[in-house]
Amino acid sequence: MDSATLEMVLTAYDETVQDALAAGQGAGVAHAEGLTAAAMLLAAVTGVEDAAARAEVEALDPRKRLAA
Repeated sequence: MDSATLEMVLTAYDETVQDALAAGQGAGVAHAEGLTAAAMLLAAVTGVEDAAARAEVEALDPRKRLAA
């Protein structure tokens, strides 16, 4: 994944998590929603299958990357 795509994926994850937390969702639900949003974006941008995009986003571990 190139750096521009990585940036978009991390942004989609972070914005979705922040929106979910602001709406009163718990951290676990917010994280799951963030993963879904990031995977949907990755699938749309790259054309990979949804399951493969989800696996790639999970492997990135966006929560750890953004906490660093």
